[in-house]
Amino acid sequence: MDIKEKIQEAVEKLTKDKSLMEQFKKDPVKALEKALGIDLPDDIMEKVVDGVQAKLTADKLSGALGGLKKLL
Repeated sequence: MDIKEKIQEAVEKLTKDKSLMEQFKKDPVKALEKALGIDLPDDIMEKVVDGVQAKLTADKLSGALGGLKKLL
């Protein structure tokens, strides 16, 4: 299994579905199991959760910087 691929898939699904994103904020493991349709071992799921959170944060920062550039 390619963890990077699962992270990307999860990020795409979370960003398209507000209710799923809200669930991710409250219970990331259950939200990812729902989004990916799989039940992974805890150690792998923790890596996926960490990767998704990092990707979402990076995407948010990128969007904020892009908006800031437009202002300047």
